Amino acid sequence: MYHWVEDKEFLKRSYSLCADIVNQLVQNLKKYGIDASMNVVGSKKRNMITQNEKEDIDFDFNLLIENADDFHDVKILKQRIQMAFNEVLSDNEMEDCEDSTSALTTKPIHFTKGNRTDFYIDVCIVKMDRNGQLHRLIHDKTGNTWFDRWYWNMVPNSQKLWDKEDELKPDYWKHVRQAYIDKKNMYLQRSYDHSHPSFVCYIEAVNEIYEKVRRGIL
Repeated sequence: MYHWVEDKEFLKRSYSLCADIVNQLVQNLKKYGIDASMNVVGSKKRNMITQNEKEDIDFDFNLLIENADDFHDVKILKQRIQMAFNEVLSDNEMEDCEDSTSALTTKPIHFTKGNRTDFYIDVCIVKMDRNGQLHRLIHDKTGNTWFDRWYWNMVPNSQKLWDKEDELKPDYWKHVRQAYIDKKNMYLQRSYDHSHPSFVCYIEAVNEIYEKVRRGIL
């Protein structure tokens, strides 16, 4: 079951390292003609970093591609982002990232002193359409690269996500935190359900509490 990570010193060090690397990626992407910005899912600032029992910790980042529509071939877009990410990782003496269905993930990272829990950086590539709806870049792997697909997948109910965050903070944020971890644990128990990564759980939590506040339930 998921629980909150309470080691504040570890969170400070690990988050700082991860955020710095992703910011380096944002800068490095410019030479590939890609304009991007970083957004953090369940960020340290919101005190929403979770861990499943004693397993490794994922730091989830959204890489918002500002000029995504300039790239008609999203396969090339993801490949360029992966190349840029690997360059940054190499500069930081880290191994190349792995290309998963919906993210680019680093190899395990840990500190030599203090808390030696392994942690990862997960970079989810997203864009926003004209209606403020978010879309994730998906690499649909078939087992045969000739038949793989790369496409944008709309994230349900993601419109005006950051506006809703601002309206809920700080008064209702404890309810968002509780809804978020409840959803992560609920989907964890559904072994067949692979469609609810942290970002989707987070959106569902924000929307659930936003609607309750709007209807006067909270």
